[in-house]
Amino acid sequence: MKHTLILTSLLLSFTVIAGATDVSVTVYNDNLALVRDVRDVVYERGRSEIRFTDVSGQIDATSVHFAADGVSLLEQNFDYDLVSPDKLTYKYIDREIEVIGENGELSSGTLLTASTGGSSGYIVLRRRDGSLRNMLLKSITEIRYPELPEGLITRPTLKWLVDTESAGSKRTEVSYLTGGLSWRADYVLVTSDDDVPADLSAWVTINNTCGTSYQDAKLKLMAGDVNRVRDYGKQRVKVPTAHFLMETDAGAGFEEKSFFEYHLYTLQRPTDLLDQQTKQVSLFPNTSVRTKRIYEYDWRRRNDRVGVSLEFANTEENGLGIPLPAGRFRIYQRDDDGSQEFVGEDNIDHTPKKEDLRVRVGDAFDIVPERSEKDYRRITQQVMERDYEVKIRNRKEEAVTVVVVDHVYGDWTVMQASHEHRKVSARKIEFDLDVAADQEVVLTYTVRYR
Repeated sequence: MKHTLILTSLLLSFTVIAGATDVSVTVYNDNLALVRDVRDVVYERGRSEIRFTDVSGQIDATSVHFAADGVSLLEQNFDYDLVSPDKLTYKYIDREIEVIGENGELSSGTLLTASTGGSSGYIVLRRRDGSLRNMLLKSITEIRYPELPEGLITRPTLKWLVDTESAGSKRTEVSYLTGGLSWRADYVLVTSDDDVPADLSAWVTINNTCGTSYQDAKLKLMAGDVNRVRDYGKQRVKVPTAHFLMETDAGAGFEEKSFFEYHLYTLQRPTDLLDQQTKQVSLFPNTSVRTKRIYEYDWRRRNDRVGVSLEFANTEENGLGIPLPAGRFRIYQRDDDGSQEFVGEDNIDHTPKKEDLRVRVGDAFDIVPERSEKDYRRITQQVMERDYEVKIRNRKEEAVTVVVVDHVYGDWTVMQASHEHRKVSARKIEFDLDVAADQEVVLTYTVRYR
């Protein structure tokens, strides 16, 4: 809906334009969104001022792109001094107001000063007879102001000075970048002790704290790391935070495609992105994936614990085969009584299709590691050898395979080892230890360093 207000002056006419006819919002991972707002705007011939309302309260005014046939944009201002009780009070200093106290008494006079902070806030009025009255804010039920002070607005507004070739309604497209909009992916994996495939569901969680609502918006989500220049000297407009509302949205989901070097997810229907709201939309239909439990002892990460992870292939054969945006994985385990228990969570990075995905769940309770350096020998001035021993005790009722990780340095060689090893990288080796139920396995190896 569009509301137009024309105020005539000697130089310019002022037109207030509100209400988008077509709005698209592309949300990025890093608290950033691109808004494309198309409206029908009535212009007067010549030079005039246009006030474009309902833009984001956290807009980057330097990113605005304006396009309308036959219209030249000469100047732009972003007004964001929004109405609030405190600002109204301070704007009316040295002006007359009316105040109603708890007992219903009406007092009027000129506001001389005010302190609105905390429970001890007060105002000082000079009454018409010249007397002064100090009133505590906690004893006031209502303050009446004759009008909206100049400079205060009810909605964030772009104010343009334009020059138009001909009068009339013109399709106007405005695009801008804004903070206050972000999204993340949330995954839920429900697994079992046996070899039954795990159930996987995924949701997109979108937060809007930009100070503006977007109705019937075309929503797109960009997954990937977009390079941005950080302006550390720039002060961002702060929008008051309110209690978030949670809305779960089901229906037509997202369509994914490659876009430049990123991935774009487009919701196949319009949706409302309300200010101070958290919205959830299904990312893809629920599916089942086969997972593998990984036990890993990395002494640099946790010297006294064996970590537990779940690994699965992001392939069509395994029920997926789509690019997975970065987000949080929550893992639940089915119990014998049919209930589910939360067993861990982890963050994942953007994961292309046909890649393996490993989610760290937690630490194994019943698998105990013990590592020690048994000996050290200097062979020459530049060559030394170190003997290591790793014990893995399995107190579970079933056998497990534990991957033992060691981090090496320099020019190294494994001189001897009780178990086969893998050279993962120039600084990392791994051993696979098969440990029977309630048994202990001892790994010994010697590394020569140059």
